[in-house]
Amino acid sequence: MASHELEYEILGSSAQSVEIILDAGETVIAEAGAMNYMTEGVRFEARMGDGSATGVLGKLWGMGKRMLTGESLFLTHFSNAGKRQARVAFAAPYPGTVVPVDLSQVGGRLTCQKDSFLCAAYGTRVGIAFSKRIGAGFFGGEGFILQRLEGEGLAFLHAGGAVIRKELNDETLRLDTGCLVAFTSGIDYDIQLAGGLRSMLFGGEGILLATLKGTGTVWIQSLPFSRLAERVYEATAGARGETRAGGR
Repeated sequence: MASHELEYEILGSSAQSVEIILDAGETVIAEAGAMNYMTEGVRFEARMGDGSATGVLGKLWGMGKRMLTGESLFLTHFSNAGKRQARVAFAAPYPGTVVPVDLSQVGGRLTCQKDSFLCAAYGTRVGIAFSKRIGAGFFGGEGFILQRLEGEGLAFLHAGGAVIRKELNDETLRLDTGCLVAFTSGIDYDIQLAGGLRSMLFGGEGILLATLKGTGTVWIQSLPFSRLAERVYEATAGARGETRAGGR
């Protein structure tokens, strides 16, 4: 299924959103709840999956895959039903950077964290990728499952904080498991021990690191939502403790 050709504009700086420009008849698919606003002429419909599945069995299989990733069973399809250009904007629920990726420029396939996918041109297949290794499956922060995007059009990801793009040429990159956003074909993904026992227990970097090896592109986020949530929780718990102590 050929992907629709989209135009877009990235808005904002520290908390970005993407505004998609739809010509008549064009459609963009997005995760449920990602839409910010839309102009007159845009119609939306919740559908089971990306629209590539045909028949009852195909749709049920698509629903099963969505359930495995922990995402909503439905993707929302936004279409320009008018005759003039229309616009629809999307953003993630926490501050960060929108990353546009032309799938035709990265071999037609991209593997990403299950919660990093924001929206994509209609015709993009949104599926799952099972980790080949037990270590990556149990300790990678994403279970056995990552999300796979396939097609030839534009896809948009969301990265917490700033985004760093690394080009590997038969090289190895090690990073915090939560900092991984996406990687292209040609990159082998695994989870390995962070180092010696002392480093793992007292180094503050966790017990395990994601290891990416090969030739291709890797996108990294500087502030994973899990890290942000942990700091907010610690600050909130500390403030509650001080309040209780002051009230005695």
